[in-house]
Amino acid sequence: MEWLTTSWSDFWHISLSAAGILVAVVLLIRANGLRSLSKMSSFDFAVTVAVGSVAATTLLSDSASLLDGAIGIAALLFSQRLISHARVHFNASVLVDNQPVVLMVGDTMLTDAMRRTRVTADDIRGKLREANVIELSEVHAVVLESTGDISVLHGSQDKPLDGRLLEGVMNKEHVSVRAPSD
Repeated sequence: MEWLTTSWSDFWHISLSAAGILVAVVLLIRANGLRSLSKMSSFDFAVTVAVGSVAATTLLSDSASLLDGAIGIAALLFSQRLISHARVHFNASVLVDNQPVVLMVGDTMLTDAMRRTRVTADDIRGKLREANVIELSEVHAVVLESTGDISVLHGSQDKPLDGRLLEGVMNKEHVSVRAPSD
């Protein structure tokens, strides 16, 4: 039954640690910028999960002090900042990010791409419903993004898809696009 109870000292330790780590996280995220907890890339997602793990360990472990947790979170966010800088200035995206992939064109699912990315037809149909697609003829393309999210590009078929939206996307050659009007 001990796992159902806690002591008053543990109660205060966890409560004060929670308040302290929350203040530290907010201050560090404010210093690092809005991108800190975004899901723009798989690396960003990993940092977000790691920040949560460090915060939880700081709250519940006697071996990690509040300062240890704050230093750990600061190190993660600083690493994220360095990687983001490298992505922008040194094209490190190819090392860190997954490449987006077209999974469906019109009403045709690209089964090889789906198999390779482990996405099912049910996953795609669910995303089509979330995107309020009521007719498959409205679908231009379905893309598995580098973050793991699925995007549905849809609209009137008399208005072709702007090709710039598919820059850097695998299987884009299967999609009918409008050439840029530069």
